[in-house]
Amino acid sequence: MHFLKSLRVTNSSVLDLVFKDAVKRTEPACHLLSRRKAPRILYTSSASLHQSYNELTLKDREHAHQQLRASKKSLFPELEDLLFYTITDGQEQISLPKFITAVKGTGLLTSDPRLRDCMDLIRQSVQDSVGGVMMDRYLFRKCVGSNIVLLTQAFRKKFVIPDFQTFSNHINQLYDSARKQNAGKVADYIPQLAKFSPDLWGVSLCTVDGQRHSVGDTRLPFCLQSCVKPLEYAIAIHESGTERVHRYVGKEPSGLKFNKLFLNDEDRPHNPMVNAGAIVISSLIKPGANKAEKFDYVMEFLNKMAGKEYIGFSNATFQSEKETGDRNFAIGYYLKEKKCFPSGADMIAALDFYFQLCSIEVTCESGSVMAATLANGGICPITGERVLSAEAVRNTLSLMHSCGMYDYSGQFAFHVGLPAKSGVSGAVLLVVPNVMGVMCWSPLVDRVGNSVRGIHFCQDLVSLFNFHNYDNLHHFTKKLDPRRQPGDARNKSVVNLLFAAYSGDVSALRRFALSAMDMEQKDYDSRTALHVASSEGHVEVVRFLVEECKVNPFMKDRWDNSPLDDAVQFGHQEVVKILQDYQTSFVLVEPGSELEDLSKLETLESMV
Repeated sequence: MHFLKSLRVTNSSVLDLVFKDAVKRTEPACHLLSRRKAPRILYTSSASLHQSYNELTLKDREHAHQQLRASKKSLFPELEDLLFYTITDGQEQISLPKFITAVKGTGLLTSDPRLRDCMDLIRQSVQDSVGGVMMDRYLFRKCVGSNIVLLTQAFRKKFVIPDFQTFSNHINQLYDSARKQNAGKVADYIPQLAKFSPDLWGVSLCTVDGQRHSVGDTRLPFCLQSCVKPLEYAIAIHESGTERVHRYVGKEPSGLKFNKLFLNDEDRPHNPMVNAGAIVISSLIKPGANKAEKFDYVMEFLNKMAGKEYIGFSNATFQSEKETGDRNFAIGYYLKEKKCFPSGADMIAALDFYFQLCSIEVTCESGSVMAATLANGGICPITGERVLSAEAVRNTLSLMHSCGMYDYSGQFAFHVGLPAKSGVSGAVLLVVPNVMGVMCWSPLVDRVGNSVRGIHFCQDLVSLFNFHNYDNLHHFTKKLDPRRQPGDARNKSVVNLLFAAYSGDVSALRRFALSAMDMEQKDYDSRTALHVASSEGHVEVVRFLVEECKVNPFMKDRWDNSPLDDAVQFGHQEVVKILQDYQTSFVLVEPGSELEDLSKLETLESMV
């Protein structure tokens, strides 16, 4: 009967407050801290019941400020313990393999640079121990202390793709579907490319939060070929700016083959994504430097874009390019005749540099991080380092969208609606802005030089998910949106929360608190989890709600009963004592007041 009188809440816990201000990333639609019109209660250890902060004496205000500053010392342990018990399902220990599996389930890899300190400490613990290592909360604190923000985001499902395991399963299905495509042939006009097996097929993705998934042949190196064109263009824009670069190259699709000997009406290459444009762009990068310095300069950029993952160079492909590059040499001389190069540029040196760039090697895994850097506005998602300017990324994605897929660019923009660039090696670099980057690779290419399986995968991806640039995110119900929590999650949260309180399930309540659930939600009778737990006499649940979640104990249900009234009515004396002590520890704080601003500032400083 008590449970029927029990359903709704609004959590103003320190945990929620920290992550609203501390995490420097735009959240999706749901905020970590609900916005309520009613005054919010902030837990301190002094001041009288229901006393407004604005009515406090100067002495009481200073005491409240001191309490907030002192709470900095205990904030991290509380967060770490809450995260630990969420991962362990309330148990006091967890095996290391199970912990690693839980981390991977969020999309994070153990090789993620942001988790280096955590993984080093885990490895050291394994080396120092005899037999299997069980992680308790003390070892957990030691290992995750420097990564608490990242891991809490991950387990709160606050990454751009909350349900990453389900999303990965969909990607695997799309991969299997594309694998059945056997049309096309391996490019052979560059001898080195003809050596790859037509059966190779890999897909890797990296989100803007650094979530990773790979399936297939994703660790085999292959040459970027034309996929390097948007990257060298981005570097040129980053270095020299839009105005200078586009003095020498246009912005329009050519409507012609990528290696056509043809210029626009102003005697300039049509865009940077055709061979003529890419050769001119190669002459604009680091002017005045020798070829070795230029190559090292670009390699350093690409290493940063890939988060220091694999970037190599195929000298055999470079030599093949030079030996069979008659068409490119013809384009180079034509560009020289039309005075397309900047003053003082060496055409042969620019052409040689272009061949070098096309021979740079990546894997699907490292290529996906490069694509994710473009998706993330020029900031590498796994290092947090800004590599490219926002201007460079915007220009690059615009041209990839209109000119990136050879003679198929218009069709690709129509059907897929995302920036992409293909190469005759069979690579497709795809960018879903603000969500993720993808690298597909299969040596089978069609008549225009695009990967057959890569095109099929991209089309299926946009058919399943609303990633097309012109999909309506609110009303296109036939497609899935992996950026959202399941549609009924909000409806279920109140029932799940109150049932956990009714059944005394502290472990479930910990998971709810960490997943950004509002722990003060109310049901249709305006009853909260604290009402339910107090009615049932669940001492541990009441302690958790008041000590860790710091919920408001003064909320009244529609019968005008508070949680304390319920505990008294049903004779739960220990709960009565806890609530009476807790009620004397509150200060009523008006939203936007000085104390609320101070608390946010203090928690933000502690996170930094």
